[in-house]
Amino acid sequence: MSVEAVEKTWTPRTTLGMLVQSGKITSLSTIFEQGYRIREPEIVRTLLPDLKSEVISAGIVQKQTDAGEITRFVAIVAVGSPGWFGVGRGKAMQMRSAIEKATTAALLNVIPVKLGCGSWECRCSRPHSVPYRIVGKAGSVRVEIKPAPRGLGLVAGETVKKMLSLAGVVDAWTKTFGSTNTPSSITNAVYDAFKNMHKLNLIK
Repeated sequence: MSVEAVEKTWTPRTTLGMLVQSGKITSLSTIFEQGYRIREPEIVRTLLPDLKSEVISAGIVQKQTDAGEITRFVAIVAVGSPGWFGVGRGKAMQMRSAIEKATTAALLNVIPVKLGCGSWECRCSRPHSVPYRIVGKAGSVRVEIKPAPRGLGLVAGETVKKMLSLAGVVDAWTKTFGSTNTPSSITNAVYDAFKNMHKLNLIK
């Protein structure tokens, strides 16, 4: 969705939304620096017009009730733009609705990702990798993301590779431990790694 389309259909419900729509806040960095909480997905869509999304997982869950068996669709979506990343989960009676809910949740969960060149083999000072080793955990899954020299690419499984690419990471070594065939756990582990990086940057 283009910025113009967002502006035509979006009626802000929060003070932050009004500030963004009026042009008084023009970057997500400002929002995080000032400690605002994002409650409207349109804020992220407006400030990150090049945002991309990826359906990481989509499936069916069934629940037995007195009225019979209820079938619902569950989706996990990751969104990102160089320097930004978010994940979300959605459940609905239709797959399209589940994906839309997951996308909305991912937009509200967007966090900054610090890019850099932390590889001793490279030291080019370009933002193509992560600046240092980061670790994330979710359930039984543990993910390590390490700086890599420029040109190496992403040494990772397909799911992790998609998420790192969304965040703008071009080169990185990765290691995964645990039940990595569980989409929700591996997705949340990568998000946790970036979240831990964000917390560390706040402390610094």
